[in-house]
Amino acid sequence: MNPSPGTTSSSPAVGLVERLVEGRASLDAPADALAPIAAHLRGTGAWRRLVTGEAIGHAAHPFLTDLPIGFWTSAALLDLVGGPGAASASRRLVAAGLASAPAAALTGVAEYAGIGPRPRRVALVHGGLNILSLGLYAASWAARPRHRSRGVALGLAGLTVAGLSAYLGGHLAIGEKIGTTTAVAPSPDDVGVL
Repeated sequence: MNPSPGTTSSSPAVGLVERLVEGRASLDAPADALAPIAAHLRGTGAWRRLVTGEAIGHAAHPFLTDLPIGFWTSAALLDLVGGPGAASASRRLVAAGLASAPAAALTGVAEYAGIGPRPRRVALVHGGLNILSLGLYAASWAARPRHRSRGVALGLAGLTVAGLSAYLGGHLAIGEKIGTTTAVAPSPDDVGVL
């Protein structure tokens, strides 16, 4: 059913995000504490254009997140249906996800520097979930040589957390338009640079 003009419709999941994350003022202090760090990492000039995606006319963060998520999803598929012969390939995919995650994280932090308080709360939780997922995947990678089943379980837990985080990232990109408009808006300090 379509909402009537002037009203909005939101799914139960969006309602949860709005109530539990966007509406939680208790997240403001840690979100505000991260803002200066994010602004420093975002930088200025050519560096800023690179990490925000201004250089390519599109936010860099969304497509860079596809790398770790893709590697980890592929590892999970091999873990579940690849058989014992797929163990080393799966571990290499986990490692590739870990290696590709810093670029996704850096570009996400660069976008964080330019957003308002309510979406910043969501971004903070999104980033926290990503850190948790990275920890689970690092533990998965380390456990796999001697305790494959433990490594697989840790990887599946990491993928679950990454999926929750990806939902929040999608909420930011689609629902809040973060990265779709903010990443390509030049700042006054960049005029005439590059």
